Amino acid sequence: MSVILSENEAKTLLKKVLSYSKADDCEINISANINGNIRYARNEVSTSGALTNQNLQVQSAFGKRVGVATIDEFDDASLEKVVRRSEELARLAPENPEYMGVLEPQPYMKSEGYFDSTANINPDVRAEAVMKSLKLTREQKLVAAGFLEDSKGYSAMMNSKGLFAYYKSTNINYSLTVRTEDGTGSGYVIKGFSDVNKLDTAAATKIAIQKAVGSKNAKALEPGKYTVILEPTAAAVLLENIYFDMDARSADEGRSFFSKQGGKTKLGEKIVDERVTIFSDPAYADLPASPWSGDGQSQEKRMWIEKGVVKNLSYSRFWAKEKGVKPIPFPTNFIMLGGDATLDEMIKSTKRGILVTKLWYIRSVDPQTLLQTGLTRDGTFYIEDGKIKYPIKNFRFNESPIIMLNNLEMLGKTERVVSTESNQNYMVPPMKIREFTFSSLSDAV
Repeated sequence: MSVILSENEAKTLLKKVLSYSKADDCEINISANINGNIRYARNEVSTSGALTNQNLQVQSAFGKRVGVATIDEFDDASLEKVVRRSEELARLAPENPEYMGVLEPQPYMKSEGYFDSTANINPDVRAEAVMKSLKLTREQKLVAAGFLEDSKGYSAMMNSKGLFAYYKSTNINYSLTVRTEDGTGSGYVIKGFSDVNKLDTAAATKIAIQKAVGSKNAKALEPGKYTVILEPTAAAVLLENIYFDMDARSADEGRSFFSKQGGKTKLGEKIVDERVTIFSDPAYADLPASPWSGDGQSQEKRMWIEKGVVKNLSYSRFWAKEKGVKPIPFPTNFIMLGGDATLDEMIKSTKRGILVTKLWYIRSVDPQTLLQTGLTRDGTFYIEDGKIKYPIKNFRFNESPIIMLNNLEMLGKTERVVSTESNQNYMVPPMKIREFTFSSLSDAV
């Protein structure tokens, strides 16, 4: 049996597992991934590998007593054994007052996230992609360290009420750090796609090279509030702190930025600049995603922040029942709309400011305001009179993405980017922000 099952193969297997169930409710999830990777450092390939994972999870319930068991062996005896184990655990478990039972069959959107081009990647393809990068860094006597990882996989679920869901996907992520030989200059680039044909490792490497060479012998600039141009890689790690906070229950219980006094939330309120629109859409061509959530709820195109106004928060089935509203599953992707400005146009429009390639080591300071702290890295540049004047030493920042999006000046075209903190893929535009707070200097490159 192939590790990556077709929709019909997954359905047949899940029906077999379900036939063993004696529980009131039974839900079965199955998933598999085949990952390949190649890593290089000091201009030499250091490791190359592949990993195959496949797991089946059975959730059985008797009333509100729920048990879960998992297995990675798919012979008939093992499949029946894992069902029995989940039932034994359910009988031993205390009642879960928030258990909602399994869902009825759901309608699902069509989402095309699987590309044969990516699924067919082999070690030769990875080696060729990396050699295009290494050729450039070696020629210029620069030092490269990179990682390329591709994956293909699927997930499927079925339950005792007849629900069936299936989604197959591919992905490739490529990250690269380029350093000058003396270690004073550093450049970074990261790219993510569903279709490997969109990845150009040579073009990506040229960006990292330009930043590495350009950031040599950085000068110190006084900390303070500056106009900044955040490249999408930098902006993504701040934006996702808004995304992760968009849960109705934590807002209702007073535990998040979206909370208000008196047990209310900021639903319907304008919280950021009206140019900010953030939505989710499983069928979005540049960022396809699963059309169903982990509990089987149907995903659809949904506005979360529209023209600066909070339109939705996610509601679990339990919390939706408590509040008398319709459940809204947490989305499987996030897209922020952009503008028409190019990065060059943003730089030319800046009298005095800072260009930031990357933010990293992000930590929460205050959940109520979403205040974050972290550091710039791998290419930070001073802008004066519309031109990049010279590289500057890195800063520690203290900033809330909410304040950041209220100080918005310009937006560029949205593009797919990989978060360096969570490894999630998003659609994020470059953005020009006024009064971004840098609190201290950092000597790291």
